[in-house]
Amino acid sequence: MSGGDLAALIAATAFVVLVIVLAFPLIKLGRTLDDAGAKIREVSDSLVPLLTELTETVKSTNRQLTKIDQITDSIQEVTTTVNSLLMAFTDAVGGPLLRVAEIVRGIGGLFGTKKKSSKK
Repeated sequence: MSGGDLAALIAATAFVVLVIVLAFPLIKLGRTLDDAGAKIREVSDSLVPLLTELTETVKSTNRQLTKIDQITDSIQEVTTTVNSLLMAFTDAVGGPLLRVAEIVRGIGGLFGTKKKSSKK
């Protein structure tokens, strides 16, 4: 065996050792990537139903908010109507009642009724 053959044999052996040493981390990296891919698929599979349920919840909440808006508008209309009715009632009944009270006070003044104050 010549010196060149010996050098080639040593180089080939070193290359095989290098390949073996690098193979273990590459195998571990491949397993890690497989595990990560499995976890990503698992999360993706559970995320789709969760997003569907969340979408339904948001739609239901929006429907309820629409109903609450309608109720609030109705309450505002009722409040405005009641306020108008009270003002009309006050105008229709309050004015004549004040006049009657003034007449009663005037009649009471004619008869000279006075309250007796108690002095001790």
